Amino acid sequence: MTRKVGEKIKFKREILNAAKAIWEKKGSNLVVLDLRGISSFTDYFVICEGNSTRQTQAISNAVREELKKDHIVPSHIEGYSQGNWILIDYIDFIVNIFLPQTRGFYDLERLWGDAAEIKIGDKSGGHTPRKKSHDRRAPSV
Repeated sequence: MTRKVGEKIKFKREILNAAKAIWEKKGSNLVVLDLRGISSFTDYFVICEGNSTRQTQAISNAVREELKKDHIVPSHIEGYSQGNWILIDYIDFIVNIFLPQTRGFYDLERLWGDAAEIKIGDKSGGHTPRKKSHDRRAPSV
């Protein structure tokens, strides 16, 4: 996916705005995977967790509201009503909001192991590393 220089700067701001919305709703274990060059359908995955379906839905709402301020709307949303894994597709990047067990089961970081992992610190500049889950049981629905 090719972009002009100005578009790259704006694009990074969009990811940071999504991260800001995630932190405001107390989302955790935020990581961005750089899929450029290894995926034909998107450039980045933004991945985070919420501790309950209400929280994952609140994070989803906050991300969409924050990006809508800049007239950026998703092309597709999946999983909102169940809340185990909410996928918000912005074409150039996809926001994935998981419950911890569901994230561990699908383990996108392992699946896309060739992708560079970009850690984005929280407002204090820190980052809480994601706990590795080896639990491969199917998540409850």
